[in-house]
Amino acid sequence: MTETLTKPSDQYTSNYTDLMHEVRDAGLLQRRHLYYWVQMGVHVAVFAGIWVGFFVLGNSWFQLVLAAALGVVVTQFGFLGHDASHRQMFRSTTWNSWTARILAGCFAGLSFAWWRAKHNTHHQAPNREGVDPDIGPGALAFTPDIAADRRSGFTGWFVDHQGWLFFPLLTLEGLNLHYSSIRTALDANRDQPWRRIELVMVITRLTAYVAILLTFLPVGKAVAFFAVQMAVFGFCLGSSFAPNHKGMPLVPPTMKLDFLRRQVMVSRNVRGNPVTDWAMGGLNYQIEHHLFPNMPRCNLKKARPLVRAHLEREGIAYTEVGLFHSYAIVVGYLNNVGLRARDPFDCPLASQLRG
Repeated sequence: MTETLTKPSDQYTSNYTDLMHEVRDAGLLQRRHLYYWVQMGVHVAVFAGIWVGFFVLGNSWFQLVLAAALGVVVTQFGFLGHDASHRQMFRSTTWNSWTARILAGCFAGLSFAWWRAKHNTHHQAPNREGVDPDIGPGALAFTPDIAADRRSGFTGWFVDHQGWLFFPLLTLEGLNLHYSSIRTALDANRDQPWRRIELVMVITRLTAYVAILLTFLPVGKAVAFFAVQMAVFGFCLGSSFAPNHKGMPLVPPTMKLDFLRRQVMVSRNVRGNPVTDWAMGGLNYQIEHHLFPNMPRCNLKKARPLVRAHLEREGIAYTEVGLFHSYAIVVGYLNNVGLRARDPFDCPLASQLRG
């Protein structure tokens, strides 16, 4: 099924260009250097403070509190690496790349090159079947086509209940991210700049981390510390990305959409406040982030009223819900994607565009 829009393509291009000019004239695309230097400085200080507390506390089960705190802080380094990879921090590509590489590799233990390649593909075609890696085959079935291949035995039961299993599984996402980073950095066939440097950063960071735990804690407490930190890290990071697109319309491979609709109609905002904005790394303003990926995080909420007003004038739905409502949508969608796979294919985007 191929769907095209009825209006001329230049009009759709102009619609986005008008919004871009409005946002630029408001100064929202300007770099916010002080904001990011403060963010990096504060989180590096907290990271260091946690390790000071670790050495002072010694052999105690209260170390698990520090492990949870470390998981939260490492998540924030993941968000800062994400911002730098989108060139939100500095005008210089080199400064952004190395900042992301250091924050991701040395503090979070993740490969910047692997993350950037995967994430850029997602931004180019969010929720497009067969293209967006975030809805590709994996432990969970995010699309009816994938679910249809898993209809027998345990896999069928798992698909029908995967929504309830989604958040517990996120506790393993930290391990998965570390594994994917190392696997990608070890692949000599991948044409990624500074691949060996990133490999050294990631492996050195993880090795030093494990060595410190085993040196200063008994094996049982060391394992518990590692498990809690990884679980909190995976859960915090995964639960920040989950509400953004899961349960929004899927884009068939043959459907053609202009940039404005391609980014907006499959994205969902989560209503913000200072705590939510910090905990989700600004990704709760997902519509604004997809429209302006190089906009500094702290400006996304300022762009929100401009974007919402523009979309209202264009007759494009602006989807925004509360945090817990968004999680309920994700759980419901994942539990029912297998059931939808049994029905004739229905494309909600097609009906919207025809309207």
